[in-house]
Amino acid sequence: MDITAFSIDLIKYVLAGCIVASLANWMYWTKYNTYAFKLKILEKKHASNKDILPLRLQAYERLILFVERINPASLLVRLLEQDLSAADFEQRLVNDIRAEYQHNVTQQLYVSDAAWSVTKQLKDNTVALIRNAGMGLQASASAKELSTMLLRHIAALDENPYELALKTIKSELMG
Repeated sequence: MDITAFSIDLIKYVLAGCIVASLANWMYWTKYNTYAFKLKILEKKHASNKDILPLRLQAYERLILFVERINPASLLVRLLEQDLSAADFEQRLVNDIRAEYQHNVTQQLYVSDAAWSVTKQLKDNTVALIRNAGMGLQASASAKELSTMLLRHIAALDENPYELALKTIKSELMG
């Protein structure tokens, strides 16, 4: 009977040792696999960022170009034709802004929500500024008179919204 008790005790100890070793092995591999999984995710994210970074930079460049192109000072130089009426010129300005916006609408995929929001708001405010300047003119006004009125409206603002938008977009890129 002594051998039987010894055998039972030996089996208990071996079984307990196997359970402890199996538990330690399971804990080690679970932790190892978690770290390996996280490492793989980080590697994929790094590879993804490596591919997306040029697209993000290009998108921010396009937003900056858009802001510059819809700035009335730039618009007026680019689109002013002396023989147009104020109403025709107003429509031309608004159409150009909308076309520029539609051309750049997909850039929102690669820029921050704040940068896109500022850009969209600036576009809407610029269209409203042009419409308001046009409302203050007589029906027989010329494109040059609309241009003068627009520049007066911009000069009357406390801060240049186009410069503020550029600062915001640049800070979003760097942040």
